[in-house]
Amino acid sequence: MAEIKPAAGSAGRVYLVGAGPGDPELLTLRAVRLLQQADVIVYDHLVSSAVLDFVTPSAERIYAGKRRNEHTMRQEQINGLLVKLASEGKQVVRLKGGDPFIFGRGGEELQALAAQGVAFEVVPGVTAASGVSSYAGIPLTHRDYAQSCLFVTGHLKDGTADLDWHSLVRPCQTVVIYMGLGGLPEICRQLIQHGAPPTLPVAVVQDGSISTQRVVTGTLADIPETVVKAGLKSPCLTIIGEVVKLHDSLAWFTPVTHETTT
Repeated sequence: MAEIKPAAGSAGRVYLVGAGPGDPELLTLRAVRLLQQADVIVYDHLVSSAVLDFVTPSAERIYAGKRRNEHTMRQEQINGLLVKLASEGKQVVRLKGGDPFIFGRGGEELQALAAQGVAFEVVPGVTAASGVSSYAGIPLTHRDYAQSCLFVTGHLKDGTADLDWHSLVRPCQTVVIYMGLGGLPEICRQLIQHGAPPTLPVAVVQDGSISTQRVVTGTLADIPETVVKAGLKSPCLTIIGEVVKLHDSLAWFTPVTHETTT
Protein backbone atom coordinates (compact mmCIF):
# COMPACT_ATOMS: atom_id res chain seq x y z
CA MET A 1 0.00 0.00 0.00
CA ALA A 2 1.45 3.39 -1.02
CA GLU A 3 2.24 5.94 1.66
CA ILE A 4 -0.51 8.49 2.18
CA LYS A 5 1.81 11.20 3.44
CA PRO A 6 3.02 13.53 0.68
CA ALA A 7 6.69 13.99 -0.04
CA ALA A 8 8.67 16.48 2.06
CA GLY A 9 8.21 20.08 1.03
CA SER A 10 4.73 19.62 -0.41
CA ALA A 11 1.74 21.64 0.73
CA GLY A 12 -0.14 20.81 3.87
CA ARG A 13 -3.42 18.95 3.80
CA VAL A 14 -6.30 18.31 6.18
CA TYR A 15 -7.86 14.86 6.45
CA LEU A 16 -11.36 14.95 7.94
CA VAL A 17 -11.58 11.52 9.57
CA GLY A 18 -14.51 9.78 11.23
CA ALA A 19 -13.47 7.94 14.41
CA GLY A 20 -16.65 5.88 14.70
CA PRO A 21 -18.74 5.50 17.87
CA GLY A 22 -15.87 4.45 20.15
CA ASP A 23 -14.77 0.88 19.56
CA PRO A 24 -11.38 1.24 17.81
CA GLU A 25 -11.99 -1.90 15.76
CA LEU A 26 -14.68 0.01 13.86
CA LEU A 27 -12.09 2.39 12.39
CA THR A 28 -11.49 2.14 8.67
CA LEU A 29 -8.07 0.96 7.50
CA ARG A 30 -7.49 4.36 5.92
CA ALA A 31 -8.26 6.13 9.19
CA VAL A 32 -5.68 3.99 11.00
CA ARG A 33 -3.01 4.67 8.36
CA LEU A 34 -3.61 8.40 8.59
CA LEU A 35 -3.42 8.38 12.39
CA GLN A 36 -0.08 6.62 12.13
CA GLN A 37 1.33 9.12 9.63
CA ALA A 38 -0.08 12.55 10.55
CA ASP A 39 1.96 15.46 11.86
CA VAL A 40 -0.94 16.83 13.93
CA ILE A 41 -4.17 15.35 15.31
CA VAL A 42 -6.99 17.78 16.14
CA TYR A 43 -9.56 15.69 17.98
CA ASP A 44 -12.97 16.03 19.58
CA HIS A 45 -14.46 15.07 22.93
CA LEU A 46 -16.30 12.06 21.51
CA VAL A 47 -13.11 10.37 20.24
CA SER A 48 -12.33 7.46 22.56
CA SER A 49 -8.93 6.99 24.17
CA ALA A 50 -8.64 3.59 22.49
CA VAL A 51 -8.88 5.26 19.07
CA LEU A 52 -6.17 7.75 20.05
CA ASP A 53 -3.88 4.81 20.83
CA PHE A 54 -3.37 4.48 17.06
CA VAL A 55 -1.82 7.95 16.82
CA THR A 56 1.90 7.95 16.08
CA PRO A 57 3.91 9.09 19.14
CA SER A 58 5.59 11.83 17.13
CA ALA A 59 2.33 13.58 16.25
CA GLU A 60 1.21 16.73 18.03
CA ARG A 61 -2.19 16.28 19.69
CA ILE A 62 -4.59 19.22 19.99
CA TYR A 63 -7.84 18.79 21.90
CA ALA A 64 -10.72 20.77 20.42
CA GLY A 65 -13.57 19.08 22.24
CA LYS A 66 -17.00 20.60 22.71
CA ARG A 67 -19.56 19.48 25.27
CA ARG A 68 -22.95 20.96 26.02
CA ASN A 69 -22.33 24.53 27.25
CA GLU A 70 -18.58 23.83 27.46
CA HIS A 71 -16.43 24.56 24.42
CA THR A 72 -12.64 24.27 24.51
CA MET A 73 -12.57 26.15 21.20
CA ARG A 74 -15.29 27.94 19.31
CA GLN A 75 -15.99 26.56 15.84
CA GLU A 76 -14.41 29.62 14.24
CA GLN A 77 -11.22 29.01 16.21
CA ILE A 78 -11.10 25.38 15.10
CA ASN A 79 -11.55 26.43 11.48
CA GLY A 80 -8.73 28.93 11.79
CA LEU A 81 -6.46 26.41 13.48
CA LEU A 82 -6.90 23.90 10.66
CA VAL A 83 -6.09 26.54 8.05
CA LYS A 84 -3.01 27.66 10.00
CA LEU A 85 -1.62 24.15 10.47
CA ALA A 86 -2.09 23.22 6.83
CA SER A 87 -0.53 26.52 5.70
CA GLU A 88 2.57 25.51 7.67
CA GLY A 89 2.87 22.45 5.42
CA LYS A 90 1.62 19.96 8.01
CA GLN A 91 -0.42 16.86 7.39
CA VAL A 92 -3.39 17.30 9.72
CA VAL A 93 -5.97 14.73 10.81
CA ARG A 94 -9.16 16.38 12.00
CA LEU A 95 -10.59 13.50 14.03
CA LYS A 96 -14.30 13.46 14.85
CA GLY A 97 -16.46 10.93 16.65
CA GLY A 98 -18.84 8.96 14.45
CA ASP A 99 -19.02 10.24 10.89
CA PRO A 100 -17.91 13.85 10.25
CA PHE A 101 -20.77 14.53 7.83
CA ILE A 102 -23.57 13.44 10.19
CA PHE A 103 -24.06 16.10 12.89
CA GLY A 104 -20.29 16.53 13.03
CA ARG A 105 -20.05 20.01 11.47
CA GLY A 106 -17.59 18.54 9.01
CA GLY A 107 -19.18 20.39 6.11
CA GLU A 108 -18.65 23.73 7.87
CA GLU A 109 -14.98 22.99 8.45
CA LEU A 110 -14.42 21.97 4.85
CA GLN A 111 -16.11 25.17 3.66
CA ALA A 112 -13.60 27.15 5.69
CA LEU A 113 -10.71 25.16 4.23
CA ALA A 114 -12.01 25.50 0.68
CA ALA A 115 -12.38 29.25 1.09
CA GLN A 116 -8.67 29.48 1.96
CA GLY A 117 -7.54 27.11 -0.78
CA VAL A 118 -6.45 24.38 1.65
CA ALA A 119 -6.36 20.85 0.26
CA PHE A 120 -8.49 18.30 2.10
CA GLU A 121 -9.85 14.77 1.98
CA VAL A 122 -12.71 13.05 3.81
CA VAL A 123 -12.53 9.62 5.43
CA PRO A 124 -16.02 8.48 6.50
CA GLY A 125 -16.61 6.80 9.84
CA VAL A 126 -19.29 4.56 11.31
CA THR A 127 -21.92 7.01 12.50
CA ALA A 128 -23.28 6.68 16.03
CA ALA A 129 -26.76 5.74 14.84
CA SER A 130 -25.65 2.54 13.12
CA GLY A 131 -22.73 1.70 15.39
CA VAL A 132 -24.46 2.25 18.72
CA SER A 133 -27.73 0.62 17.66
CA SER A 134 -25.82 -2.43 16.45
CA TYR A 135 -24.01 -2.81 19.77
CA ALA A 136 -27.34 -2.40 21.58
CA GLY A 137 -28.98 -5.12 19.51
CA ILE A 138 -31.53 -2.73 18.00
CA PRO A 139 -31.88 -2.92 14.19
CA LEU A 140 -32.83 0.47 12.80
CA THR A 141 -35.05 -1.08 10.16
CA HIS A 142 -37.06 -4.30 10.24
CA ARG A 143 -39.78 -5.56 7.91
CA ASP A 144 -42.18 -6.04 10.81
CA TYR A 145 -41.54 -2.75 12.62
CA ALA A 146 -39.83 0.01 10.62
CA GLN A 147 -39.48 0.70 6.91
CA SER A 148 -37.70 4.02 7.33
CA CYS A 149 -35.29 5.72 9.71
CA LEU A 150 -34.71 9.38 10.60
CA PHE A 151 -31.60 10.93 12.14
CA VAL A 152 -32.21 14.18 14.03
CA THR A 153 -30.31 16.35 16.47
CA GLY A 154 -31.78 16.80 19.91
CA HIS A 155 -29.99 20.03 20.78
CA LEU A 156 -32.57 22.42 22.18
CA LYS A 157 -32.04 26.17 21.94
CA ASP A 158 -33.19 28.25 24.90
CA GLY A 159 -35.14 25.28 26.23
CA THR A 160 -37.34 25.07 23.14
CA ALA A 161 -37.41 22.56 20.31
CA ASP A 162 -38.10 23.32 16.65
CA LEU A 163 -38.03 19.84 15.17
CA ASP A 164 -40.48 18.69 12.51
CA TRP A 165 -42.63 16.83 15.02
CA HIS A 166 -45.23 15.70 12.48
CA SER A 167 -42.58 13.83 10.50
CA LEU A 168 -41.19 12.24 13.67
CA VAL A 169 -44.47 10.63 14.76
CA ARG A 170 -45.22 8.74 11.56
CA PRO A 171 -45.81 5.01 12.11
CA CYS A 172 -43.48 2.24 10.97
CA GLN A 173 -40.27 4.23 11.33
CA THR A 174 -37.33 4.56 13.69
CA VAL A 175 -36.16 7.93 14.99
CA VAL A 176 -32.57 8.28 16.19
CA ILE A 177 -31.80 11.39 18.23
CA TYR A 178 -28.23 12.59 18.57
CA MET A 179 -27.27 14.80 21.53
CA GLY A 180 -30.75 14.66 23.00
CA LEU A 181 -30.20 13.67 26.62
CA GLY A 182 -30.66 17.17 28.09
CA GLY A 183 -33.85 17.78 26.11
CA LEU A 184 -35.33 14.31 26.49
CA PRO A 185 -38.34 15.32 28.65
CA GLU A 186 -39.35 18.04 26.17
CA ILE A 187 -38.77 15.76 23.18
CA CYS A 188 -40.98 13.03 24.63
CA ARG A 189 -43.65 15.55 25.59
CA GLN A 190 -43.73 17.01 22.09
CA LEU A 191 -43.88 13.61 20.41
CA ILE A 192 -46.84 12.56 22.54
CA GLN A 193 -48.54 15.92 21.99
CA HIS A 194 -48.18 15.48 18.22
CA GLY A 195 -49.76 12.04 18.18
CA ALA A 196 -47.16 9.44 19.11
CA PRO A 197 -48.50 6.82 21.53
CA PRO A 198 -47.15 7.22 25.08
CA THR A 199 -46.36 3.49 24.99
CA LEU A 200 -43.95 3.85 22.03
CA PRO A 201 -40.69 2.06 22.99
CA VAL A 202 -37.56 4.12 23.59
CA ALA A 203 -33.93 3.16 24.28
CA VAL A 204 -31.23 5.49 25.56
CA VAL A 205 -27.68 4.22 25.10
CA GLN A 206 -24.73 5.71 26.98
CA ASP A 207 -21.13 5.15 25.79
CA GLY A 208 -22.28 3.00 22.90
CA SER A 209 -19.84 0.35 21.58
CA ILE A 210 -17.27 0.65 24.39
CA SER A 211 -16.81 -1.24 27.65
CA THR A 212 -18.90 1.21 29.72
CA GLN A 213 -21.96 0.95 27.47
CA ARG A 214 -25.31 1.13 29.26
CA VAL A 215 -28.75 0.61 27.71
CA VAL A 216 -31.92 1.84 29.39
CA THR A 217 -35.29 1.12 27.79
CA GLY A 218 -38.79 2.34 28.44
CA THR A 219 -41.57 4.29 26.70
CA LEU A 220 -42.15 7.89 25.73
CA ALA A 221 -44.21 8.26 28.90
CA ASP A 222 -41.61 7.03 31.38
CA ILE A 223 -38.15 7.17 29.78
CA PRO A 224 -37.22 10.69 31.04
CA GLU A 225 -37.73 9.63 34.66
CA THR A 226 -36.12 6.25 34.08
CA VAL A 227 -32.99 7.85 32.62
CA VAL A 228 -32.67 10.18 35.61
CA LYS A 229 -33.03 7.28 38.04
CA ALA A 230 -30.40 5.31 36.11
CA GLY A 231 -28.00 8.27 36.26
CA LEU A 232 -27.14 8.25 32.56
CA LYS A 233 -24.67 10.87 31.39
CA SER A 234 -23.65 12.16 27.97
CA PRO A 235 -22.74 10.98 25.44
CA CYS A 236 -26.04 9.21 24.85
CA LEU A 237 -28.00 8.22 21.77
CA THR A 238 -31.80 7.90 21.85
CA ILE A 239 -33.61 5.38 19.66
CA ILE A 240 -37.41 5.63 19.35
CA GLY A 241 -39.62 3.07 17.67
CA GLU A 242 -41.03 -0.44 17.77
CA VAL A 243 -37.60 -1.88 16.89
CA VAL A 244 -36.53 -1.17 20.47
CA LYS A 245 -38.61 -4.21 21.47
CA LEU A 246 -35.92 -6.38 19.89
CA HIS A 247 -33.20 -5.24 22.30
CA ASP A 248 -33.88 -7.90 24.93
CA SER A 249 -33.56 -10.79 22.47
CA LEU A 250 -30.86 -9.40 20.17
CA ALA A 251 -28.45 -7.72 22.60
CA TRP A 252 -25.11 -9.46 22.09
CA PHE A 253 -22.50 -7.02 23.41
CA THR A 254 -21.41 -7.59 27.01
CA PRO A 255 -19.86 -4.41 28.43
CA VAL A 256 -18.49 -3.96 31.94
CA THR A 257 -21.70 -2.20 33.00
CA HIS A 258 -24.92 -3.05 31.18
CA GLU A 259 -28.26 -2.03 32.63
CA THR A 260 -31.62 -2.56 30.99
CA THR A 261 -34.79 -1.15 32.48
CA THR A 262 -38.21 -1.93 31.04
